[in-house]
Amino acid sequence: MTSFACSPDIVTYNTLIKGFCKSNELDKAYDMFSEVKSRVGCSLDVVTYTSMMSGYCKAGKVKEASLLLDEMVDLGIFPNNITFNVLVDGYAKVGEMACAEVIRGKMESFGCFADVVTYTSLIHGYCRVGQVNKGFTLWEEMNAKGMFPNAFTYSILINALCKENRLLRARDLLRQLACEGVVSKPFLYNPVIDGFCKAGKVNEANVIVAEMEKTKCKPDKITFTILIIGHCMKGRMGEAVSIFHKMVAIGCSPDKITVSSLLSCLLKAGMAKEAYQLNQIAVKCQSNDVAPQETKAVNVTVAAC
Repeated sequence: MTSFACSPDIVTYNTLIKGFCKSNELDKAYDMFSEVKSRVGCSLDVVTYTSMMSGYCKAGKVKEASLLLDEMVDLGIFPNNITFNVLVDGYAKVGEMACAEVIRGKMESFGCFADVVTYTSLIHGYCRVGQVNKGFTLWEEMNAKGMFPNAFTYSILINALCKENRLLRARDLLRQLACEGVVSKPFLYNPVIDGFCKAGKVNEANVIVAEMEKTKCKPDKITFTILIIGHCMKGRMGEAVSIFHKMVAIGCSPDKITVSSLLSCLLKAGMAKEAYQLNQIAVKCQSNDVAPQETKAVNVTVAAC
């Protein structure tokens, strides 16, 4: 720019700082930040500070981000909702919920108010530290204020409930999100389906899949893998094979975990012919995939087959 007699303005600096923070190049971001400070005719603004704070929080350096909040206020630069949400989320991710609540408490004094993003970060933080009931208190609070949870908010609570084996409550949340018109995604349903399968309640898992499909949400590779292994563990091999064929029929190519788990159970059940036929189908499917991915999200065992 300087070779064309052009000097970078604050928009240019903000773009660079944000880019460096996103790529985890904090040193370069802070160098730019410091350059703006020392540059005559170019002043830091709320975007500059928020971008730098976001970079620090992303790196787990929440204290440094908090110091920048104090600095910007001292300079007469007023933080906005995004600024506060960055800090709330930063503290929540490192489990410092008391600090996250302090930041939330500061919002109103600057004319800002907690929104869905704020509440979602707080709920996530409390669930991370095992305080799921506190997360639900905030859930009820945001609903009482007329704030509608988004898919990510639902996902946080559903996952937390499944980890505590509170499957019925998680199922209720799935039904609630369907009633409220939240766009359904497989990642919302999969933890609950997996929970019921691990508990040996495959009938309940099948019901949830049916409800999932009613919302026009199609099962994905993880869903099918959970169901196949769940049915295998209950010795329901015919249904496991049927689910496998359904998976292939809709164009969802099975990965190595799905295939090896099902083959193992079929062989243990004395169904060698079915295992051979299924393997032929799997080989054909995987030959059409450039790089079949492993279903890492499913933590189940087929030892019981």
